[in-house]
Amino acid sequence: MAWWKRGKLQMNELLVMIKEVMYNTANNNIVMIIKNVKENRKVALYCAGLLIIMSVWFVMRATELSALSLLKPALLIIFSYIAMVMDILTKKIPNKLVLVMFVVWLLLILPLTLYDTEIGIRVLTDSLLGLLAGGGLFLLVYLINRKGLGGGDVKFMATVGLYLGFANILPAILYGTVLAALFGAVLLLLKKIGSKDTMPLAPFMFVGIMITLFT
Repeated sequence: MAWWKRGKLQMNELLVMIKEVMYNTANNNIVMIIKNVKENRKVALYCAGLLIIMSVWFVMRATELSALSLLKPALLIIFSYIAMVMDILTKKIPNKLVLVMFVVWLLLILPLTLYDTEIGIRVLTDSLLGLLAGGGLFLLVYLINRKGLGGGDVKFMATVGLYLGFANILPAILYGTVLAALFGAVLLLLKKIGSKDTMPLAPFMFVGIMITLFT
């Protein structure tokens, strides 16, 4: 079976399991929840990974940040984690995910701007500069050499820039790019991939985002 078919199959399994767990949770059917997890262990691991990351984030930051400052990074962790999983499984970051990220960002920033115009404009300006920095850098690379970088990566990192802002998007990209280069070099030395092969980029960008958020 081709890699993209396997990826789509695993992605469908993930979505089916999440729906089943949500349904059984709503109906307090613990036995069925346990059964679903046992039958889809790989999918359960993805969900458990996100749960662990979110738990650590809230434990470390809950007492330090305001509600908005806590919510925005928390949502970014969720969205970037989904992007990472989808990129691993299908080697694509869907436009729908990027659109949802953008809409949610708007829902966060608009009330703040209406409530406190001065702070709202400051946050909005920083977010737009982050969008230009993240999207601009990836767009430049995409235009120069499209090998290993897709349009989804460009749109995803541009939207990530909205959440991180100008000061944080650049370190996130730097960390992710360095990790991707090192990992690719190791795989080349071990002859696990060829010079013309490509790797999903979102997992490395996710790690870069996490390093930026947690430090």
